[in-house]
Parts: sequence; C-alpha cells; structure tokens
Amino acid sequence: MTGDVLRRELASLVEAATDGEVPASQALRAEETLNALGVSSLGFLRLIDAIEARFGVEFDIGTQPGTLDSVDAIAVALRARGAHLDDE
Repeated sequence: MTGDVLRRELASLVEAATDGEVPASQALRAEETLNALGVSSLGFLRLIDAIEARFGVEFDIGTQPGTLDSVDAIAVALRARGAHLDDE
C-alpha cells in the first residue's frame, strides 16, 4: 500500500467519523491536528473504532500521545503495526 492510498483511506474514515464535519481534504492537511480541525471526542472514538475494524489493529488507552493527532501520525502507527488494506 502506498502512503497516499493509506492517507486517503484514513481521511475518508475521518470524514465518516465526523459525519462530514471534517472533510477528507481537510483531514489530509499535515500541518493541523485533527483536534484543531474540529474532530470531537466522540468523533475520535468513532474514528478509532473505524480504524480498528478496517485495519484489524487495536489502539488501547495507553497509546503513545500524538499517535492519533493527524492522518500522517495514524498512518505511521498503522504501518508500525503491519496494517494493510483488505483489498491489497
């Protein structure tokens, strides 16, 4: 999976988790955190659930701070966990 494919997939999950309040195009902005873009605590919970379901990984309460701050940070964490898209 290329980095762009993973980033676009994650951005789509952000958009879905926020019911479109944070569009995928905004989520792809590496210079802003998801929190700064307006992802609420409920949105983060929904996003984590979606990521875990989509990639077969788990993030626990003790996840390193900053791991879920941006699409790029999440992509790094997923690659470190050996995650891949189901259709690869």
